Amino acid sequence: MIAINKLIDHTLLKQDAIESEIDTLCEEAKEYDFMSVCVNPSYVKRSVDNLKGTDVKVCSVVGFPLGMTTTEAKVLEAKEACDAGATEIDMVINVGALKDERNNYILNEISQVKRACGNNILKVIIEACLLTDEEKVRACQIAVEAGADFVKTSTGFSTGGATLHDVKLMKDTVKDQAEVKAAGGVRSVEDLEAMVKAGATRIGTSGGIALIQGHKNKTAY
Repeated sequence: MIAINKLIDHTLLKQDAIESEIDTLCEEAKEYDFMSVCVNPSYVKRSVDNLKGTDVKVCSVVGFPLGMTTTEAKVLEAKEACDAGATEIDMVINVGALKDERNNYILNEISQVKRACGNNILKVIIEACLLTDEEKVRACQIAVEAGADFVKTSTGFSTGGATLHDVKLMKDTVKDQAEVKAAGGVRSVEDLEAMVKAGATRIGTSGGIALIQGHKNKTAY
């Protein structure tokens, strides 16, 4: 199995995050050689500058956390983040449109954001805790059709995070056409290993250091 550190997107997305906390996040990511830091768009450039000369990627979020902004806004957000140096984008789908079965709307939106990302990685957050199993499957199928590189379980800001059931269902749906990111709910190395066994190849967490050190992750995300 890949080293635990390279499964982790070291995450700080809270509304009151300040610059010094972003700097610390990046220093931690360098020290533990995490796969990426995941930050809000306004902190992309600072994170890129902090991580220059390392192989730690900068990931940013689009339409976060509700996914209810317009397609045009999500496209602009993705383009700006990539132009600032982000190489991975985690976008939130419009859950209401999915529930209304406006599949073409979802498909078009993801496709446009993927085009805005260019060769950069796009992860599509389906917010599984708000969906039925049928809706989770449909969201994953649409994401694959639109060219997404990953499907992601959760924002970590709704009613629940990743579950083994959801990760397995999502992986069974996308098969080898996309990867799965589990976010939220990973409290221990055992949890992480179980998520990987269920099909996840990336873990979004603010408790990555605790996991590496073999402690319980006590953070909400």
